[in-house]
Amino acid sequence: MNSSLFQDEKADAKENLGIRAYKLLKIDIIKGIFRPDEKLRMSVLKARYDLGIGPLREALSQLVAEHLVVAISQRGYRVAPMSLAELKDIYDARAQVEAMMLGLAIERGDDAWEANILAKSYQLAKLTETSCSEGLLALWDRRHSDFHTAMVIGCNSPHLMKVRAGLFDKVQRYRFLWLKETVFSAQALEAKRQEHAALADATLERRKDEAVSLMHEHLMSPVPIITQVMRQQGVA
Repeated sequence: MNSSLFQDEKADAKENLGIRAYKLLKIDIIKGIFRPDEKLRMSVLKARYDLGIGPLREALSQLVAEHLVVAISQRGYRVAPMSLAELKDIYDARAQVEAMMLGLAIERGDDAWEANILAKSYQLAKLTETSCSEGLLALWDRRHSDFHTAMVIGCNSPHLMKVRAGLFDKVQRYRFLWLKETVFSAQALEAKRQEHAALADATLERRKDEAVSLMHEHLMSPVPIITQVMRQQGVA
């Protein structure tokens, strides 16, 4: 075998392990397996993920860049802290950007955009089961994400979509606290279904001001619930 090709394959394998470490550790931080300010001991990570120090260091460096992990000089890594101030700032930024993008989508969206909203809205509304399972949580969250992406993608701006994705990534740890509190509640699920229906109706009927206002209000609604959970857990 060509030596350079062999080296490329080894590099690809190492990169894949780094990506795997990054994804697994990120999910565990978002889900609160590793709590805010908890020290991330390399021995614990190696045992949990069955990975070597190299891929884990790559993953930790990436998560430092995403502000989910904090590097401690000469002393390793800790999970980044969470705070009520950060919660409110991230949620407000996300709500402002998404509402603006929806306004642009209403101005620019075409028939295909409208059809996609209808399809994603229907798929989300069908999910009314409230059995307590992680599978349901993942399914509802995926359909919810698809619905919201369908709403704003009509803005036809890849740069804005990238900014939106970055804000969504930053809000994930806080969102997960809200998801665990609400998705398995029939009352909360029905309330969200009504919010989504009103939002879709206003958008498809091109009632821009109303839709933008509804979007901002909808995205800010989890903040009081998350605030309460954080205070109960002593996180804030």
